[in-house]
Amino acid sequence: MFEICIYGRGGQGAKSAAQFIVEAALKEGKFIQAFPEYGPERSGAPVVAYVRISDQEILTHEPILYPKAVLVLDEDLIETIDVTKGLEKNGILIINSSKKNNENFKQFNFAKYKIKFIDASKIALEFIKKDKPNTAMLGLLVKTTQIIKLENLIKVIKKHFLAKLGEKEAMANVMAVREGSKIATNDK
Repeated sequence: MFEICIYGRGGQGAKSAAQFIVEAALKEGKFIQAFPEYGPERSGAPVVAYVRISDQEILTHEPILYPKAVLVLDEDLIETIDVTKGLEKNGILIINSSKKNNENFKQFNFAKYKIKFIDASKIALEFIKKDKPNTAMLGLLVKTTQIIKLENLIKVIKKHFLAKLGEKEAMANVMAVREGSKIATNDK
């Protein structure tokens, strides 16, 4: 079973990101689970969304304690939340940050985790014209983990935004996913 925790703030798309990834996994015949955990339900409040993807039926329904991957949509959350709590050795930590050097994140054990940085906010502003980093980060996650096919993720995101906001918004989010996936090939 592949388990993911997505940390963000209300309005950044953590819950939507979880939904997009499980819908793509469902297209591949996998068993899925996605659910959010909220504090006070308001824009800007900390949110965590959980994702489980498995080749077998998922029988558990509690929050994820030992994820294989963690996405941090807002790097400021790192100051108040231990985002690596329970993260497996060699687990993947993806942080939305414009600071791309280890000096800014001394609290993390770079020998223990695979840590990747992506300026997903910059990508979102460029393509979507809003600071919604979730789709760019999913591009990097999928390309890094290969847990699902990137094209299935793109189909899900395109369908969602076509129905909700139209062609322009759908294509902007598809471009953000593709740009995020390119980071994986440029990263070490």
